[in-house]
Amino acid sequence: MLELKKIVSDISYIKNVMLSRSIDFDEHKFTSIYEKRKQLILEIEALQYKRNSGAKEISEKLSRKESVDTIMQEMNQVKLQIDEINSQLKENNDALDQLMYYLPNLPSSTVPVGKTEEDNKKIREVGTPTKFDFEILDHIEIGKRLNIIDFERGAQISAARFTVMYGLAVKLHRALIRFMIDIHVKNGYEEVYVPYMVNGQSLYNTGQLPKFEEDLFAISNTNFYLIPTAEVPLTNLGANRIFNAKELPLKFVSHSPCFRSEAGSYGRDVKGMIRQHQFEKVELVKITHPDTSFDELENMTLDAERILQLLKLPYRTMLLCTGDMGFAAAKTYDIEVWMPSQNTYREISSCSCCTDFQARRMKSRFKEKNKSNKLVHTLNGSGLAVGRTLVAILENYQQSDGTVTIPEVLKPYMDGLEKISL
Repeated sequence: MLELKKIVSDISYIKNVMLSRSIDFDEHKFTSIYEKRKQLILEIEALQYKRNSGAKEISEKLSRKESVDTIMQEMNQVKLQIDEINSQLKENNDALDQLMYYLPNLPSSTVPVGKTEEDNKKIREVGTPTKFDFEILDHIEIGKRLNIIDFERGAQISAARFTVMYGLAVKLHRALIRFMIDIHVKNGYEEVYVPYMVNGQSLYNTGQLPKFEEDLFAISNTNFYLIPTAEVPLTNLGANRIFNAKELPLKFVSHSPCFRSEAGSYGRDVKGMIRQHQFEKVELVKITHPDTSFDELENMTLDAERILQLLKLPYRTMLLCTGDMGFAAAKTYDIEVWMPSQNTYREISSCSCCTDFQARRMKSRFKEKNKSNKLVHTLNGSGLAVGRTLVAILENYQQSDGTVTIPEVLKPYMDGLEKISL
């Protein structure tokens, strides 16, 4: 959530920034609600002063054994007035909150202004797109021919966007998780096991609620939701806490399933494993000092890229423009892996600095010696999406005889297996 004082102090700037993020911010409605709020607060303060003065007068009259009937009636009326204005103030605050809940974070000055992915900026490209001297297959056909992935059975058991994997596909999937976790732990991240169900407050803290409720799987008759990413429980490790500045940065890594309704993606990537309702991800989260958060974002992005480098998968890193960033992000790098069957790069990781946007919602602060408490900054990134990494390996490591070679770094995790074949 943005700071109210920041919005009020330069509302024209906020309006322009929101337009760059494809948000039509109604500054007149906001100003009207805010000014009414100030008026109601002044009225309550005046009535409270009157009530306090009345209480003092009642005390003095009682000490002199004088009648207090008249002033008591006045004070009862004051109480009713305070209750009524408090009710109005609550309605006003709720209306103000509703406007603020739907405002995204302010972008860093280093983020390019733009509306779509066409306006994103390429930062680097690592490796050369894989070339083949035979007719290549996509991961769907590879999975079918090797009898390791069954899309039809997944749809039959559940629905579209669910997949069943067998044998060596499962082994490769598990190997990737172990490999990613091991690398990130070596790079200083602490491994964490997190709940796969969280309450509404946790999702509010990280920005999924209330704006993106339709993208979540809610569990009926409870306040629980299935997590859309381990970012939610990991980031909430800092909720309602005051850290010592010396503790920062905190670096967490966690593997978890992710559950998403994909409400806004109908018709996109319906076939295959690119866009699933249930998928696995290794998530990175940092809780940092504000002075170092953007440096930590650069490091986190390199940490995620390192996995692709070790797997020898071609990729590129893109700096997202203002209109293509996620809701809570102030700056985001997307890492895109080469997908031969599509002859293009596809997102496999998104690394974001959220500045104090989430911290303000979840009251996460730090204290420096002899200084007042300040909000921490939070970061999150995929390190990596496991299913998409598996897809990239199947396609980039496919051979003319229909087999798939195992990347060198994964062989110890695959019990020395050289390739996947029938």
